[in-house]
Amino acid sequence: MSSEVARPRGRPAHTPGTTVLTYTPDGRRIITGGSNSAIRIYTVDEDGEPQTVDDGMDGHVGVAATNKYFVMGSEDGNVWQYDAVTGKSGPILTRCALPIRDLALSRDGEWVAVASDDLTVKLVKVEDMSQIKYLREQQKSAKHVTFDPNGRYVAVSSTNGLLYIYSLAEDEPELIQKLDGVIRQLEPESEATSRAVWHPDGTAFAVAEATRDVAIYSVSQWKKEKTFANGHTGEITALSWSPNGALLVTAGADKQIVLWETKTQSILQRYDFGNVINIAWHPTKNSLSFTTSDGELFIHDNFVPKSHEAQLLKSLQAAPIFAGPLTDVSNNVQQTLADRSKEKMRKPVRAGTPDSLDDILGGDEEMEDFVDDDDGAGYAEELNAHGKRPNGHLDDLDGPDAKRLYSGAVQPKSHPPLQPGSTPWAGNRRYLCLNLTGAVWTVDQETHHTVTVEFYDRELHRDFHFTDPYQYDKACLNDNGTLFSNNPSDGSPATIFYRPHETWTTRADWRTQLPEGEMVRALALSESYIVAVTTKGYVRVYTLFGTPYRVYRQKSQAVTCAAWRDYIMTIGNGSVSADGRYATLHYTVENVKRDEICQNEDVVALPPGAQLQSVFFTDTGDPCVYDSTGVLVILQHWRTPGQARWVPLLDTKQLSRLAGGRKEETYWPVAVAQGKFHCIILKGGDKNPYFPRPLLSEFDFQVPISSNPSKGPEEDGADANQSSRFEEGFVRGSLLLSLFRDLLASTNATSGQRAELARKELELDKTLLQMLAIECREGEERGMKALELVNLMTDRNGKMVEAAAKVAERYGRGVLEDKIRNLAERRVSGMDDDDDELA
Repeated sequence: MSSEVARPRGRPAHTPGTTVLTYTPDGRRIITGGSNSAIRIYTVDEDGEPQTVDDGMDGHVGVAATNKYFVMGSEDGNVWQYDAVTGKSGPILTRCALPIRDLALSRDGEWVAVASDDLTVKLVKVEDMSQIKYLREQQKSAKHVTFDPNGRYVAVSSTNGLLYIYSLAEDEPELIQKLDGVIRQLEPESEATSRAVWHPDGTAFAVAEATRDVAIYSVSQWKKEKTFANGHTGEITALSWSPNGALLVTAGADKQIVLWETKTQSILQRYDFGNVINIAWHPTKNSLSFTTSDGELFIHDNFVPKSHEAQLLKSLQAAPIFAGPLTDVSNNVQQTLADRSKEKMRKPVRAGTPDSLDDILGGDEEMEDFVDDDDGAGYAEELNAHGKRPNGHLDDLDGPDAKRLYSGAVQPKSHPPLQPGSTPWAGNRRYLCLNLTGAVWTVDQETHHTVTVEFYDRELHRDFHFTDPYQYDKACLNDNGTLFSNNPSDGSPATIFYRPHETWTTRADWRTQLPEGEMVRALALSESYIVAVTTKGYVRVYTLFGTPYRVYRQKSQAVTCAAWRDYIMTIGNGSVSADGRYATLHYTVENVKRDEICQNEDVVALPPGAQLQSVFFTDTGDPCVYDSTGVLVILQHWRTPGQARWVPLLDTKQLSRLAGGRKEETYWPVAVAQGKFHCIILKGGDKNPYFPRPLLSEFDFQVPISSNPSKGPEEDGADANQSSRFEEGFVRGSLLLSLFRDLLASTNATSGQRAELARKELELDKTLLQMLAIECREGEERGMKALELVNLMTDRNGKMVEAAAKVAERYGRGVLEDKIRNLAERRVSGMDDDDDELA
């Protein structure tokens, strides 16, 4: 077969020798290095001369890049950091005593792996090069090093023909596999490759074998699953998966580049190019770039022929590690695999799980033989006789497929079910719950799951782990206990299970089943009650020890729920939006203990087209919602029927850390507590957190008032910036004060709470006093606004108003001072301001 498009021209980039290249993740630039001292930065889709960086060092042999910077390793043992846009040289990240051989960046760009002729591979933190981790198990030097896409593993290809797999689950990397016979023994300078190239879904990797074939190894078994055979007659020098994993491209010493289809391991196209030693796919386009040992760069646009280009346009595809044909992997949730043999279908399998443990289970042994209960909590006392369910059905709870073609009028789009604190499947893992108490996560083992519950405060609670034959897909966690539920697809009833952390009896956990055909859409757990909203439209409330307390039908189709002490909030799809495109979300807040409805089927204030990302109560009991636009809103005056309104607490897109486009990140909501927004920072286009469990970050509230991001006192400059900061502080302080007053009005306030109320009022008046000082500096013409600020003070004994008069006196505003003192006298005498004006 020959190429269907014109042959690209080679671009002389470097002198003959090793030539490396990489794309920036956004696909805008190609960065190359070679045997000479020059570094080239090519702008994609531009034919002009590349930007050249001459750092005075020869022998660049490793390169990796983010959108903002790239790292380059050279034979002198140095790893340098450069600006990806300007090419400006940055710091030396690390030094090795012997030549560098390969570099790799973690997906989040935080760590760079450095392979050299030293026996030890380094993992260096880019922003703090003093933080270094070491991979020490190699007996010979490393030729290649690669991170898996999910950040779980590092693969090191040693020159002695051994492949080392390290786990990054803990703070210190741990060797978990040493694979012999997988790769060839190669000299460090050899143009042949022994690199482990990870499939984009992270469940497998490809390596070049001594037979000149390409083998695929699964992560679950660490064994060969498939082979791309008979592609080359010479040693393989480079290989790379397409960004969606549907295609594989290999290059060999036989002067051939071969394009493979992943699903069938068949050859789609051959191209005649000699001396190719490095290959890189464009992240989004039908374009492949490669370099040769002659120092040339080729940019092959329309590399995949039109007859096969549809393969490149598919969503993320599963790795070819099963016998049957594969299907799409979209949004980290893998769809149904091909039909398996009848023998295998006797065992229920979660759709699309790439990690099979059938061999471990010993064929047809009964499930009782492998279910364990390592903490004595009674999880395994009874097995489901109907088998275990797949989890892929969760997307179907929403009703009709959104892609179905409708006749007649346009159907409004409803919001799918949401379990706060959970994530979709990513590979074979997902978080069932992640909050300030800890995390509940599950691993799909094909025929069963394994669940781990971890706590931040291990002195208060003990972590536990158990085998889960029920395949729980939802969970809640707090200081009292852990709540689970499942939704079987085999016709067996849905189950709700609760396990308290502490009990003074032998067994206090309980399990209940819902009526046949009824599934759980969302769960919530408070200090007093358990809440489940179901597909039949019911809201089911239980006590913590399993007593059904209340059952009623929700007025709207259930989406999610949340709970705090005696209060529960349910959210469902309600009326159609004004444009007819979306179903609005309606919420209800109820005090279960008093059987009082605080707000009934009111509207959740979301921008058009925005999606709900999480809903939770603050630590002081106020409902909050975080949406896909990055805005956190809180419900004010919700205890008074008909008075509730949604008020923004924080717009994460206006954070000062994002000013000037310095960072590309999003935020996964966790909680609102201690007066801060707690979240997980996601980088690199990630939508959900992954493993190992990421660190929590916290941000102060910042009500969106103006386009100027809030600045701290150390950044004070012009009065305009000060005024903007104080105005935001006043609006935010007023909101928090209002929420606190509502809380005290509904409870028996303690002396400490009353003192806290007085402190909040004083802080708010201090903010107004600072705003007053700015107005006084501006001149007499701002006097009316200055007097208005004094009127806004909560102070009723005249002390803060008297302080305001002194501020006016200090700046020589005599008329304003007189008016403020008159106001102080009226307040002391108790005269109402409005009545005084009328008089």
